[in-house]
Amino acid sequence: MATHKPVIINELFGELKIPPEGKRWTVVHTKPRCEKKLANYAGQNLIHYYLPQIKQKRVYQRRKVITTVPMFPGYIFMILSVLERQTILISGMVVNFIRVVNQKELLDELRSICFISEQDTPIQNCIWLSKGLEVEIISGPLKGTRGVVESHDKISELRLQVNILRQAVMVKVDPKNVKIIGKYEIVEDEQ
Repeated sequence: MATHKPVIINELFGELKIPPEGKRWTVVHTKPRCEKKLANYAGQNLIHYYLPQIKQKRVYQRRKVITTVPMFPGYIFMILSVLERQTILISGMVVNFIRVVNQKELLDELRSICFISEQDTPIQNCIWLSKGLEVEIISGPLKGTRGVVESHDKISELRLQVNILRQAVMVKVDPKNVKIIGKYEIVEDEQ
């Protein structure tokens, strides 16, 4: 009988802040099912990373097991210099590096996701929206969190989006705690 130990990785190694001169936040596209291994490798090499995770409940032979899986499968966020980028590349777990043009936007998105994760609120993956309503939670434990909702009818389904990945996660909230800020739309650049 195989007994595999679950791989437990800290979501955050370092801080969610603007990196010092010579380093940048980079999205690392990993080989399948290598996100936690790469996070462990980065931590051993003192490279700062953020790997958001979702808790999943599974039943194995009538036993309930809670595991964590990457929130965005195949991706990990890292602060890298040119030398650290080479170190990560040597790991053999990297498919590609995605350059982050707007560092502040990515950090704001990651901070929102980190804050929600710390509140131990149920989170689930959902479809990324290019249009909708921008909202803010005005009361309760998630006060101050901004996100996107699909429409007035679905105001209880707050989406936290990572625009560079075109992926999102959803949190159920009480509609009376939500304030609509305005319309939300991503305009694609024509090249």
